[in-house]
Amino acid sequence: MTDQTRDSYTAIAVEYAEFVRAEMGGKHLDRAMVTAFADLVRGQGQVADVGCGTGNATGQLHQLGVDVFGVDLSPGMLAVARKELPEVRFFEGCMLDLDIPDESLAGLVAWYSTIHVADELLPKALAEFHRVLRPGGHALLAFQVGDEPLHLTEGLGHQIDLLFHRRRPERMAELLKAAGLLTHAQLVREPENERTPQAFLLARKGLTG
Repeated sequence: MTDQTRDSYTAIAVEYAEFVRAEMGGKHLDRAMVTAFADLVRGQGQVADVGCGTGNATGQLHQLGVDVFGVDLSPGMLAVARKELPEVRFFEGCMLDLDIPDESLAGLVAWYSTIHVADELLPKALAEFHRVLRPGGHALLAFQVGDEPLHLTEGLGHQIDLLFHRRRPERMAELLKAAGLLTHAQLVREPENERTPQAFLLARKGLTG
């Protein structure tokens, strides 16, 4: 599924950047979670936006004074991100095998990016999040709420092949805990021009690692 995800997002990169910019602008609760996360990690060290796409959340964190960089599968998405945020570092990578040293990050964001990770691979991704976070580091995850995946073959005027895994917040919290990341705050809001409710979890790696 990695190749399909990469190719699909590369195809829609330019249109996607405009879409998410317009969407995020009016979503006050979403932006409030990003701001709360920024307050927790600002000045503590580097933060990775994993699955950063065109850099929407990355840009918000940068504006909030966070030392952030972006990682994404899609060269097309990264090209747009670099153009829009030339002062921020972006590089290609996969959340299942991050090219980031152990315990080097103060924080990590997965803003609607774990949604493309299959259920059987999700524990591996969360274990990577735990590995790269320093003790006491914070993670912010955003995802759609639900039980059944959504498969899209067309979007933003392009042919795509994207599978969106919807998940329950309580299940995600259990998986985070199993990976050594304890959820300390969560927000679930009703749909705003979306198909399902949206969930946001803030988790923290224990001080003992």
